[in-house]
Amino acid sequence: MSEISSLTHAISVDPYSGERIGHYAFDTDAALDAALQRAKAGYNQWRNVSLGQRSEYLVELGRALQANAEVFAQMIAREIGKPISQARGEVSKCVGLCQWYAEHGPAMLAPEPTQIEKARIEYRPLGPILAVMPWNFPVWQVLRGAVPALLAGNTYVLKHAPNVMGSAYLLADLFKRAGLPEGVFEVINVTPEGVTRAINDPRIAAITLTGSVRAGMAIGAQAGAALKKCVLELGGSDPFIVLADADLDAAVKAAVIGRYQNTGQVCAAAKRLIVEESIVEAFTHKFVEATRALTIGNPLDDATYIGPMARYDLRDELDGQVQATLAEGATLLLGGKKVEGAANFYEPTVFANVTPDMTAFKQELFGPVAAIISARDAEHAVALANDSEFGLAATIYTADYALAERMTATLDTGGVFINGYCASDPRVAFGGVKKSGFGRELSHFGVREFTNAQTVWLDRN
Repeated sequence: MSEISSLTHAISVDPYSGERIGHYAFDTDAALDAALQRAKAGYNQWRNVSLGQRSEYLVELGRALQANAEVFAQMIAREIGKPISQARGEVSKCVGLCQWYAEHGPAMLAPEPTQIEKARIEYRPLGPILAVMPWNFPVWQVLRGAVPALLAGNTYVLKHAPNVMGSAYLLADLFKRAGLPEGVFEVINVTPEGVTRAINDPRIAAITLTGSVRAGMAIGAQAGAALKKCVLELGGSDPFIVLADADLDAAVKAAVIGRYQNTGQVCAAAKRLIVEESIVEAFTHKFVEATRALTIGNPLDDATYIGPMARYDLRDELDGQVQATLAEGATLLLGGKKVEGAANFYEPTVFANVTPDMTAFKQELFGPVAAIISARDAEHAVALANDSEFGLAATIYTADYALAERMTATLDTGGVFINGYCASDPRVAFGGVKKSGFGRELSHFGVREFTNAQTVWLDRN
């Protein structure tokens, strides 16, 4: 049940029932070539569609998604085990994304004046963008990159994760329903060798990847060798700092959501809970009790908060990290093992007394496992937070906003959230530093990321 692909097919397995629910034949070389040709031909047409018209298409895309919201939510829940209420939230967020970019995006792409009266910057599209996307947010991850890229005049070639190809093909159908021209949004189903072929194909202008560090290193190296721009959003081991003066109940509530949303399978989840030592005991007690109260069950049940993990192989990997952390001396307060049966559940797990030399501190744990770390004070908390190869986002809970602002300036992360857990939003940029990747999605940064900032200078003598 751990397989997600065979030699000839991508395979989708329902992680709750253990049943195979889809198998999708990999594209032949000829099929890949045809998709890339459609994307290139579509680009030649799409780039000449006015910005206002492209915005109208995004409005229609949002409407079509809203009309088919439950179909998408059910597919997400079945393919990856995401609780249905969270799956519906993901789809609703995507509808809002389309509406927001349709309204605000055109202003971000308007000609930009310079200090020279007759010189301006024009934001021109690059061409077909290859998007290699993960399974954990099978609709949001795709659209948060595709919508701004399409608005800018690019076309989009999606290579989705093998276990969510059902969602990928639903998206392809959605773009047709919304009336977008052929070639503007293409789905390819290829092996890693097919990805390499696409990267090196002259019809692909740039690449974006959301995935693991290992995948980012491979894609980044290939993009560099081909002299093509890439954006990488990779792993995270985000620190969630709680200082002694924080509202403890609010911090615990946010930490539980931040850690266990989507069964902990979020790159920007609150994975390392760094708590000032004078309150670590009280925080830990409240956090364990709140975690114990989470409802685990069928992802199609509205009451479920923790569903099965998306893939059986990833549950095995997580369990190996948990057992290693336990052997290294951490204190297990809750959970710590796989649940027997066909469903791919892992018990919500809490470790205390975690130190920087332990697996749960050093590695990304992509599942429902929380690591609580004690810090002497705010300065030590920042040092612990920065003691990581990752740098996606950080959270600070404190009543002292001036202190939080000073801490923010020294945190090596792409985002900092003060008295609120990490979330992506189209109005603000999202991305990381260090091994969490580079480049930005969302906001005006995202809409300009895959553009040519072209200088136009009139009458220069």
